[in-house]
Amino acid sequence: MEVQLKRINKFLSEVGYCSRREADKLIEAGRVTINGVIPEMGTKIAPEDVVHVDGEEIKNNKESFVYLAFNKPVGIVCTTDTSVEKDNIIDFINYPKRIFPIGRLDKPSEGLILLTDDGDIVNKILRASNNHEKEYIVKVDKPISQTFIERMSGGIPLAELNRVTKQCKVEKLSTYQFKIILTQGLNRQIRRMCEYLTYEVETLKRVRIMNIKMDMPVGEYRELTKEEFNELNNLISNSTKEYRKSPRRIKK
Repeated sequence: MEVQLKRINKFLSEVGYCSRREADKLIEAGRVTINGVIPEMGTKIAPEDVVHVDGEEIKNNKESFVYLAFNKPVGIVCTTDTSVEKDNIIDFINYPKRIFPIGRLDKPSEGLILLTDDGDIVNKILRASNNHEKEYIVKVDKPISQTFIERMSGGIPLAELNRVTKQCKVEKLSTYQFKIILTQGLNRQIRRMCEYLTYEVETLKRVRIMNIKMDMPVGEYRELTKEEFNELNNLISNSTKEYRKSPRRIKK
């Protein structure tokens, strides 16, 4: 019988320790060992191999995965590195199992973020090429013009990221407030887009990720319902987990 080998980052993801991306960072930092030896990136393991992270043995003894929706308060950082950031999302939630956030929501922002211990689902949700919607309510520092709405929705060049943002849906809600639906997640994207048009974001709240809507008070979480999870699975069923480079770059 042929022995089934598995990449170490996939193993750490499947047992719910962290996402594959985070696993790669741990491996690169030399914090992972296989049978007492620090592995190279991409090393494969057999079922009998013993894996440790920071000296802790990692076993595949999962019963079922956890999927949470959390209304993140302003000031909480979406990191699993609890030793570095005291206001981290993991300590704030204090969930009895090891979980990690799917993506990020920056410290000055609030709203919906998903957390799980299912590392395999993360990339399918996060990849911009999969066109999964995220909806935000944003308040800015001066009256919103029709030009602002048109330019925000048409694509903004972000020189510091060497990207032009994808076309998106933008709707004016009031004099200072608008709704925006993105299908990509560049670093501080909405804030950078507003800054380019000389607006400053005063408050930013994410209210929806795909079919999951934020319906809990700030600072509280809930498990996804069976109906939500089934629909989420349906939405990501044709999604790729592989990285495809965005074609929209700023022309030099």
